Amino acid sequence: MNHLDDAATRIAAELRNGIVVIDGPSGSGKSTFADRLTEAVWARGVGAVLVRTDDFATWDNPVGWWPEFEAEILKSFERGHDYRYHPMVWRGGVPERGPRVWLRWEPLLVIEGVSSARSAMAGRADRALWIDGGTAGQRLERAVARDGETERDHLRRWQDFEAGWFAIDRTRERCEVLELPTAQ
Repeated sequence: MNHLDDAATRIAAELRNGIVVIDGPSGSGKSTFADRLTEAVWARGVGAVLVRTDDFATWDNPVGWWPEFEAEILKSFERGHDYRYHPMVWRGGVPERGPRVWLRWEPLLVIEGVSSARSAMAGRADRALWIDGGTAGQRLERAVARDGETERDHLRRWQDFEAGWFAIDRTRERCEVLELPTAQ
């Protein structure tokens, strides 16, 4: 077992219901950690749904999609209703609404992605995690490896945006910080 699995297993043992948010800069390992955490929760017999902010964000609208997320995800969770939404699908580098997704409500909602632990979630999230995974350069290279060389300029601009967003929102200060030195 590695550091990532150890952290996911430890945190999963403490979760039964509520909302967990996993935030941090792009390329830090949030998605991988969210996958491992959700798997560890399910392995304990606790139902969980994982929703990613990438299903809502675009290059031109990195955080302004929140009202839609609030209505379609958070309100559904609070009411105990299944989730129905149209995630972004990227075709030729252009985002468009994809086919409707229907996810069954479970007692634990895991939200992963940049701005998921924003100030609007203070007092709503039962657990806020921040993933630190390497330097800005290392994170950029991991993101480029994931998304492709053609996205490098977008990813650089995104890193600049998120650094400003995190500084103003003071996101990291509200989170439990998990140091993941390399992508796993």
